[in-house]
Amino acid sequence: MIEGHKVFEPGPGIPVWDIDPYAEEILLSPAEYYAELRARGPLVYIPKWSVLASGRYEETREIFSDHNRFVSSRGVGLNDFKYGKPWRPPSIILEVDPPDHTKTRKVMARALSPKAISGLKDEFRQTAETIVGQLLERGSFEAVADLAEAFPVAVFPKAVGMVDSDRRRLVDYGAMVFNALGPDNKFRRAAMAQASDIVPWIAAACARDRLSTDGLGALIYAAVDDGEVTEEEAAMLVRSFLSAGVDTTVTGIGSALWCLASNPSEYEKLKADPSLARPCFEEVLRYTSPVHTFARTANQNTEVAGVAIAEGTKILCALASANLDPQKWADPETFRMDRKPVGHMAFGAGVHGCVGQNLARLELEAVLTVLAEKVDRIEFAGEALWRPNNAIRALDRMPLRFIGR
Repeated sequence: MIEGHKVFEPGPGIPVWDIDPYAEEILLSPAEYYAELRARGPLVYIPKWSVLASGRYEETREIFSDHNRFVSSRGVGLNDFKYGKPWRPPSIILEVDPPDHTKTRKVMARALSPKAISGLKDEFRQTAETIVGQLLERGSFEAVADLAEAFPVAVFPKAVGMVDSDRRRLVDYGAMVFNALGPDNKFRRAAMAQASDIVPWIAAACARDRLSTDGLGALIYAAVDDGEVTEEEAAMLVRSFLSAGVDTTVTGIGSALWCLASNPSEYEKLKADPSLARPCFEEVLRYTSPVHTFARTANQNTEVAGVAIAEGTKILCALASANLDPQKWADPETFRMDRKPVGHMAFGAGVHGCVGQNLARLELEAVLTVLAEKVDRIEFAGEALWRPNNAIRALDRMPLRFIGR
């Protein structure tokens, strides 16, 4: 066993690559790793963690989409729940497969349907206007804390109906959940050191008596009254809002700002036509991939691209690499707002496609539209620094300057 899953030897014809995809230098600057991963073959064996890694688009999408052969219920990190004990009860939306997943997915999808969240649009817009207006007055600011974190933490707990809100705990909880998907390295250990403080607070804040009766959380608990889920399951689903809905949105906003500051000619297109906010966000997702790696476990002996895969094999699906595959995307290293990257892997694929993607799009559309209408130029005011995380590609700090129209 290694990191909670079975050690195995690669079959004939599988390239062996002695590299650590969780090394700090790769997490901070992964482009060369992705390119080499794709170049070496459809599947590559990484002996340090005894895993296969997939970095090309077609194979990654096949593995990520087929929930019968490649399951999530054995963990979407290195730990195989068939053998290793997870650090927390497995997510009943992310770390289950049909038919159990079908039940909980139905409840979550109803709460996050376009109809259910449509009433949030005006609130999101007003909050974006307030925050962007304040930043315009300041001129230069720290974009991660002052916008990327500030906006989701201002709107998301309110949308869920949370009575309690704590920016640091909300943001750090998501970072902790995603770091936990990697090996027992310094990033995972630093994140898990916060668990004793953060996890009890999150659990209490998501209890039914700490939620308003008119938020998204109340829609989840309504399913308890209808006999669809238990009270305990409802609490876990509300917590899933926070682990998947805050940190990834923080990352998405930060990445969007980084893309627009790095590509001023593309920002000119958004200014000229703010309705491009949605396709702009889709290209941000493809180009930066907020969730860079998720794992699947082979639940049977099978094969992909002619490569034999034994039952119990852990496979790292490098979603960020798939989103940069030149076999799928023309000129993939270029950020292009008119690309319309249908099929990108940033929100996953198949039955496990991100259930909260409608809400994420609504949040980013509000922010990007307000930027296009009110900000003439987005400029770097210092060096952008990335934060290493075992599963998320996130900015740590990014000094920016807004110049008004």
